[in-house]
Amino acid sequence: MASVHESLYFNPMMTNGVVHANVFGIKDWVTPYKIAVLVLLNEMSRTGEGAVSLMERRRLNQLLLPLLQGPDITLSKLYKLIEESCPQLANSVQIRIKLMAEGELKDMEQFFDDLSDSFSGTEPEVHKTSVVGLFLRHMILAYSKLSFSQVFKLYTALQQYFQNGEKKTVEDADMELTSRDEGERKMEKEELDVSVREEEVSCSGPLSQKQAEFFLSQQASLLKNDETKALTPASLQKELNNLLKFNPDFAEAHYLSYLNNLRVQDVFSSTHSLLHYFDRLILTGAESKSNGEEGYGRSLRYAALNLAALHCRFGHYLSLVNRQSSPCRRQLGLPRSPTITCVSSTVCWLYVLGQKRSDSYVLLEHSVKKAVHFGLPRAFAGKTANKLMDALKDSDLLHWKHSLSELIDISIAQKTAIWRLYGRSTMALQQAQMLLSMNSLEAVNAGVQQNNTESFAVALCHLAELHAEQGCFAAASEVLKHLKERFPPNSQHAQLWMLCDQKIQFDRAMNDGKYHLADSLVTGITALNSIEGVYRKAVVLQAQNQMSEAHKLLQKLLVHCQKLKNTEMVISVLLSVAELYWRSSSPTIALPMLLQALALSKEYRLQYLASETVLNLAFAQLILGIPEQALSLLHMAIEPILADGAILDKGRAMFLVAKCQVASAASYDQPKKAEALEAAIENLNEAKNYFAKVDCKERIRDVVYFQARLYHTLGKTQERNRCAMLFRQLHQELPSHGVPLINHL
Repeated sequence: MASVHESLYFNPMMTNGVVHANVFGIKDWVTPYKIAVLVLLNEMSRTGEGAVSLMERRRLNQLLLPLLQGPDITLSKLYKLIEESCPQLANSVQIRIKLMAEGELKDMEQFFDDLSDSFSGTEPEVHKTSVVGLFLRHMILAYSKLSFSQVFKLYTALQQYFQNGEKKTVEDADMELTSRDEGERKMEKEELDVSVREEEVSCSGPLSQKQAEFFLSQQASLLKNDETKALTPASLQKELNNLLKFNPDFAEAHYLSYLNNLRVQDVFSSTHSLLHYFDRLILTGAESKSNGEEGYGRSLRYAALNLAALHCRFGHYLSLVNRQSSPCRRQLGLPRSPTITCVSSTVCWLYVLGQKRSDSYVLLEHSVKKAVHFGLPRAFAGKTANKLMDALKDSDLLHWKHSLSELIDISIAQKTAIWRLYGRSTMALQQAQMLLSMNSLEAVNAGVQQNNTESFAVALCHLAELHAEQGCFAAASEVLKHLKERFPPNSQHAQLWMLCDQKIQFDRAMNDGKYHLADSLVTGITALNSIEGVYRKAVVLQAQNQMSEAHKLLQKLLVHCQKLKNTEMVISVLLSVAELYWRSSSPTIALPMLLQALALSKEYRLQYLASETVLNLAFAQLILGIPEQALSLLHMAIEPILADGAILDKGRAMFLVAKCQVASAASYDQPKKAEALEAAIENLNEAKNYFAKVDCKERIRDVVYFQARLYHTLGKTQERNRCAMLFRQLHQELPSHGVPLINHL
C-alpha cells in the first residue's frame, strides 16, 4: 500500500512509464496478490461440498470480502488466513500458485483463459452480478488490456511474490524449531517483524478505487468508534501520504488526514488537510452533482463549521467568531435537512464558544433566532427543567426523523449534563445509562463493537463522578479503568477522563485530610481546566488556613467567571468566599455573598446549588445566634440534598441539623431538652455514617467530638468515653484545622 515501483510496470494507467494523475480511472488492475485470490476462488469452486465442511465454508465466505476489498498483503499472510479457515484448501492454493510461479508464462495465460468458464453453462459456478462475479470480470478485463511486455512484468512480479512468500514460510518454520531461549526468540521476532513490513511495502502497489474507499471508510469508522483499533497516527499518515502521491485530488483522503492530525493536536497539518479537502471537494464537482445548485453552498457551510470547530478545539476563539459569523448568517436561510444538521451543530459550537468569550453571545442569539425558522428549539437562561426538556424533545424529533445518530447521542449526553446541573443525579444517571445501552443507528464496520465518540466519553465520566459522589469509589475506579482502555492517553477524548480522574482523586485526598496530596493534584487539574484548577487551589489554601491567599485567588476567579458568564462557578466561588468570612468570625459580611449566590441559583433554576446556598445561610444564622430560623431554613433545603445530593453533602446537612437542634434546646426545660439532644445524637449518627462512606475522617472527628459532649450532658458515661477515645485517635492521626468546630460546616 506504500511503494509501487515494480507493480506499476503492468499498471494499465501507465503510459510511457508515467502514471496518470488520477489512478482511479478504472476500478481494478491485476497484481500478484489478486492472482493469488483468484486461485483461491477457483479452488473453492472446484472443491466439492463434501470435501469442505459447512463451518469451513462459512469461514471462507466471511474471509472473502476483506480479501477482495482490502489492500494487497504478503503471500505468507494470505496462506495463514486461508489455513485458519480451511487447512485443506490452503494446501491446494499453495500448490497451484507454486506450479504457476515455477512453470512458464503460458501457465498464467491458461489460468486466466479458464476463469471465463466460471460464467458458462445454464447453472454457472459464479453469478456475474455477485461480488465475486464482479471481481472476476474486472480481473479478466484488466488482464486482457495488458500488452505483452506488461504481461511479462506481471509474471515476473508473481514469481518474486511467490519467492518472498516461500522465504517467509521457511523463516517461520525455522523460528519455531530453533527459538528456545526466550530472549533470543524475542530478538528474532523483532527482526522478523521488520522484514515483514519491508515485504509488504515491496509487494504492495497503489490502491484501486475500491481498495482506497474501503481503507478510508474503515479507518474513519475506527477513528470515530474505536480509535484503539485504527492505525497509529504515524502509520496512517504514511499510508495517506502514499495514497495522495498518486491522486492528490482525492478529497476523502485529505479529510481523513485532517482527523488523523487532530489526534496528535497538530494544528498546522490539520488546518492544511481540512482546507485541501474542501478545495478538492468543490473542484471535483462532487457536491454540485449530488446536491444540485446548492452543492457548493453546502460545502462552504460545512467548511466554515469544521474550520471553526478546529479553531475552538485548539483555543483560537477569536478566529472562531470571525469564521462563524458571516458564513453562518448567509447560509442559515436554506430550509433543508442538511442545513438543519449544520444549524444545530453551529448553535452547539456557538454555545461552547459562549463559555469562553462573552462577546460571542450576540452571534449566538442571532443564530438561535434563525434556528426558529427551521423549528429548532431555543433554550434561554433560567428555563425550567420541564420546558427545557420539551425543547430538547422537539430537537430530538428532528434528529430521529433525519437519522442523525451523532446528534441523538449528543442530545442524550447534554441531558445528562443538564440534569446534573439542575441537581437531579437520579435523572442524570438514567440518561447516562440510556446512552451507553443504546445501539447506534449507524452500522459499525470492521468488527467494531463499540462507539467511542465524545458523547460516550462524557456519559462515562458523569457515571464515574456520580458513583464517586455516592462513595462507590470501587465502581468509579472500574468506570475510569474502562475509560482508560476505551480512550487511551494519546486519543483525542482522553482529556475528559483525565480531568474526571484528577477531580475524584482530589476530592478523596481532601476528605482524608491529605492536603499536600490534594495540592499536588492541582497542577494536573489546571493543565486540563484552568478555571477548575484555580478554584481547587483556593480550596486547598482555605483548608490549610491560608485565608488571605485563598481570598485573593477567589476574588480574581470571581471576576474572571463573571466576565465569562460561568454562572455555576460564580456561585461556587461565592459560597467559598462566604465560608472564608465566617471562618474568620465575620458571618455578617458573608450574608451578602450568600444572598447573591441564592439569587443566581434561583434565576438559573439551579436547584441543587440553591439548596447548598440555603444550607450555608442556615449555618450563618446559627453562628449569629438564631438557631430556630436556621432550623426552619434547613427544612426547605434538606429534602433535595437527601434525595439527589452527594454523600458528603448529606452528611453536612445532617450535622448542621444536629447543631441547630442542640442550639435550640438551650432554652427548653429539662425533659424536652433531653429529648432534643437524643434526636440530635441520632442525626449525628446518620451524619457519621455518611462521612464514613466517603472516608472523611476530619468530619467524623468533628461528629464524635460533638457526640461526646452531648453524651456527657445526658450523663451517659460509657458512650461518652467511647466517642472520646475515637476522637483522640482521629485527632492524633489528623492535623487540626485551628478554628472552633462550630465555625466549620
